[in-house]
Amino acid sequence: MSGALGHHAPSAEEVVAAQRNMLLGVKLGILSEAMLFGALFAAYFVIRSDGPGWPPTPGLERPELLLPGLNTLLLVSSSGTMQSAVRAVRRGDGSGMRRWLGLTMLLGSIFILIQGYEFANNGFGLDSGTFGSTFYTLTGFHGAHVLVGLGLMSIMMNRARRGLVSGEHHTGLEATSYYWHFVDVVWLFLFSTLYIL
Repeated sequence: MSGALGHHAPSAEEVVAAQRNMLLGVKLGILSEAMLFGALFAAYFVIRSDGPGWPPTPGLERPELLLPGLNTLLLVSSSGTMQSAVRAVRRGDGSGMRRWLGLTMLLGSIFILIQGYEFANNGFGLDSGTFGSTFYTLTGFHGAHVLVGLGLMSIMMNRARRGLVSGEHHTGLEATSYYWHFVDVVWLFLFSTLYIL
């Protein structure tokens, strides 16, 4: 025992167990988010199956594919850059990790800007019947998750600049990468469902 309160430094086994528990907690949180998105998708398909056509409102057109297609390319690329950041930190390359993480943040930020531009120029809104309400609920909820992911990456970038992320201590970055990959996969389902099918 050391110190006046009897605290001891955690053993290597305790540190590994704590890291595993943190990653398990993140995976369970992502599972709950997957169930929430699953419920939203189920509601979308039930509403869509009740309509005579899709979009059900006469004269209402789906958005063009160019901007959401570009956003899909950005998010798929950002999964690669995020994984490169994780690989860099595992090798002990802190500056490489920061570069890859910064690029991931840039790609995610561009995604949000393009999505905001698309929302402003779609020609339909949240009040445009079932199509508008389901479209903006699903894409808006996903956009909120992208913002959370960017926030997590900002925290990790700040921790890395302070020397708190290393080859031995990168569980937070690992957890952030799990979340970011989840956000990217959800977008692939959203893109396929809302813009293509």
